[in-house]
Amino acid sequence: MSKDIVLAFSGGLDTSFCVPYLKERGWNVHTVFADTGGVDAEERAFIEERAAELGVASHVTVDGGPAIWEGFVKPFVWAGEGYQGQYPLLVSDRYLIVEAALKRCEELGTKAIAHGCTGMGNDQVRFDLAVKALGDYEIVAPIREIQKEHTEVRAYEQKYLEERGFGVRAKQKAYTINENLLGLTMSGGEIDRWQAPGEGAVGWCKPRSEWPTQPLRVKVSFVNGEAVALDGEKMDGHKMLAKLNGLFAQYGVGRGLYTGDTTIGLKGRIIFEAPGLTALLTAHRALEEAVLSKQQNRFKPDVARKWVELVYEGFFHDPLKTDLEAFLQSSQSTVNGDVVIETQGGLVSAVAIESKHILNAKGATYAQAADWGVAEAEGFIKLFGMSSTLWAEINRK
Repeated sequence: MSKDIVLAFSGGLDTSFCVPYLKERGWNVHTVFADTGGVDAEERAFIEERAAELGVASHVTVDGGPAIWEGFVKPFVWAGEGYQGQYPLLVSDRYLIVEAALKRCEELGTKAIAHGCTGMGNDQVRFDLAVKALGDYEIVAPIREIQKEHTEVRAYEQKYLEERGFGVRAKQKAYTINENLLGLTMSGGEIDRWQAPGEGAVGWCKPRSEWPTQPLRVKVSFVNGEAVALDGEKMDGHKMLAKLNGLFAQYGVGRGLYTGDTTIGLKGRIIFEAPGLTALLTAHRALEEAVLSKQQNRFKPDVARKWVELVYEGFFHDPLKTDLEAFLQSSQSTVNGDVVIETQGGLVSAVAIESKHILNAKGATYAQAADWGVAEAEGFIKLFGMSSTLWAEINRK
């Protein structure tokens, strides 16, 4: 059997620990960094240098931006719902990372794959279920292995690396940080202790004291529910999301402190920042509300919530997810038009909508004008409320 193993690598504490741990157990470690858009050129270079410093057998960097847009952002925006009404699934790039790592396994002719997920979180479920859905592989999870003997896992990892001459960046000592095109999540330290985030718990979003004084207005154009242009300029989806991240982070948009029910049953508390996704979701929902029928707008959130739960809990390749996406895509045939969104800081609102599919009645405007008479209105109210009215008449005595 080949002793080659492919490690999904980010250069952080967990995956850095995995390299010497696996090497000391006889593996030739080949690292893959799937750049899903959350790092700049300097950080990307650091990750490559970190892999070399740790002594990997080979390292490759894969551009994951287009894949994350097609595979996640499009259907997520169609769905328009966060997990438990809040969290915008910011670590869903894990599924694309798995695909990149398995492609590298195929190139090397190995059936062994490793990841740096802990045994305490959801990512292990996402990684393992995605791998199992895509083939027959040996999965090695060093962090889960050391957890059997060490309760303070991160402290042990840090000591392990430092004893072997590998430094650990200061922020990695305090927090677990994930960044990608979708946004940023941060946990650990006082966040895990249910305390107010400290001064070091900062990400992309600027604090209120640094927000620009002038409001920001952006026009997003949609075709079949997919954002295709920004202020009239057509661009690839992943590039548009990156630009929206930069614009709206300056105004503190999309930052939240969230407590949720994790897949494994623990309560998870994180800071999240998703400026670009928040802007996209706001624009898309405003357009949907104007062009979808009443019944579509009422029913679609039920489908969306189920889709979100499947993705959150690791069932990215379950056939039900594909079935639900077929419905979501069908619902987008009239979601075409332009939406102007605005922020003055913190929140973003849709302030103008233009579409040939807006469901305007020719002779009536809500609360302003109508092309029906008093008798028609009274008749509608009588029939519409008949059941409730009858109950009241019979039972109020």
